[in-house]
Amino acid sequence: MIDWFKNLNPVIQALLATCFTWGMTSAGAAVVFVFKTINRRILDGMLGFAAGIMIAASFWSLLAPAIEMTEQAGGIPWIPAVIGFLIGGAFLRLVDMLLPHLHIGFPDSSAEGIKTQWQRSVLLVLAITLHNFPEGLAVGVAFGALGANLPTATLAGAVALAIGIGIQNFPEGMAVSVPLRREGLSRFKCFWYGQMSGVVEPLAGVLGAAAVILMKPILPYALSFAAGAMIYVVVEELIPESQLESNSDVATTGAMLGFAVMMLLDVALG
Repeated sequence: MIDWFKNLNPVIQALLATCFTWGMTSAGAAVVFVFKTINRRILDGMLGFAAGIMIAASFWSLLAPAIEMTEQAGGIPWIPAVIGFLIGGAFLRLVDMLLPHLHIGFPDSSAEGIKTQWQRSVLLVLAITLHNFPEGLAVGVAFGALGANLPTATLAGAVALAIGIGIQNFPEGMAVSVPLRREGLSRFKCFWYGQMSGVVEPLAGVLGAAAVILMKPILPYALSFAAGAMIYVVVEELIPESQLESNSDVATTGAMLGFAVMMLLDVALG
């Protein structure tokens, strides 16, 4: 690990890590400068891959550490994990009900949230932005745990989580920009909208890191909250979208590979 990064404040580490994940979203969105369309089987496989990474990260990088921290503190290990997990899902459900958005591949009539006359392109971007928030929050909380000086928190583990989230952000950025190109927007506008869907991650990362450092007792709940929010996104959005075109075999294989990659990163580096 680079020494200068080790010596940074955890909030700055979280900011840099989530800027990396945002950059990976931008890299995926930049694919639109090369391709106007993408094979649906490839896209479904990538969406499945992203789902697999998020599922693995939810357990290996968030829930398992939350349980271990509570055990070491002498508490009942399942309480923060269960409560935080359910609150995280409930929070995303509330935002899902209120924020106008449209999932990729669905008709305009399937738009969710408060009814609005916003353009389809804006609704598509908001759908991706909605689930980028818990991803940024998860990375921020992981780095914030370092600032709280908890023995179970490691820099390598936090970096592994950021790498995993970054990898799965690439297909997400592409999943925004390429469909917008098919709808007639310019390449630059498609790229701009695609990368903007990830700008919320640095904001969420800094917020999560700062909150944990200032309120150390909430860490197990914060980790579990992020896990619940990410699982909600996987089940409500990524998996359904990857199954739309009957490419379930490709999507499922992608999910298995994504889970394996995230598990490898967390166990090998963390």
